[in-house]
Amino acid sequence: MIEYGEVAQMRVAVVQLNPRIGDAASNLAEIERGAEEAAEAGAQLAVFPECAVNGYMYQSLEEGLGAAEPIPGAHSRALQEIAREHKVHLVAGLLERDRGTLFNAALLASPDGSISLYRKTHTLCLGVDRFTTPGDIPYAVHELPFGRVGILICYDLRFPEASRALALAGVQIIALPTNWPVSSTTMPDVFTRSRAAENRVFVLAADRVGTERGAMFLGRSQVVAPGGQVLEEAGEESAEVLVADLELQRADRKHVILAPGEHEMDVFRDRRPELYASLSERGESVVA
Repeated sequence: MIEYGEVAQMRVAVVQLNPRIGDAASNLAEIERGAEEAAEAGAQLAVFPECAVNGYMYQSLEEGLGAAEPIPGAHSRALQEIAREHKVHLVAGLLERDRGTLFNAALLASPDGSISLYRKTHTLCLGVDRFTTPGDIPYAVHELPFGRVGILICYDLRFPEASRALALAGVQIIALPTNWPVSSTTMPDVFTRSRAAENRVFVLAADRVGTERGAMFLGRSQVVAPGGQVLEEAGEESAEVLVADLELQRADRKHVILAPGEHEMDVFRDRRPELYASLSERGESVVA
């Protein structure tokens, strides 16, 4: 049995939405409603979906750039104001335009008005990601008043190196804005739980629902514990707000004692990085 002793709890919210493509004003209003509900429930951190501000299924670079804003810009300032007004830290996905380059980004906005930016580092052939440039901002630990948070976006979770880099840097929570297509059941069934368990961190996955230009989205937003247990999970059809209390100290305990001296493991101490050099090499794909 794993013993944690007396630990402090903090409350988080994961907000599942149904954004409208190209309608930032409506989407920001929905984000504000979600932030208000999260704050009223006592959450200190609220995580929203990927591209929550803009929608996802854009059909060209020009269309995506037309929907995006620079950061700082109107969309990021609106998120700052929501965080300040409701006194909650929020992570929300949005499109960023930077001198003709399009990024799939997430913004961490805090009640004090500060912001931090993350750009999706792994992109795939789907929706607006066909036209975005992969980000190269290093994976960062955000030291917030309640704990240490890192950010990934959707497809990033399929690459274990990204989650491990954040965990080795000390994050307790991975905030994951995402847009899972309805076919991507392995994401909530396997990947969120695996990344949480193999790194002993909490994973807050905020997905979207609904249909956008013929693409259906899965929902099933989650709060996952460091042991891989799903603490809360949303449904597949409706917008909703999940609320959970986390014992963040659990994410600092990488040494798990199941039976003292007989069954113990430490997922960081037991690593063999001297054998992992090939992980820094680019592999080759075989297309069937």
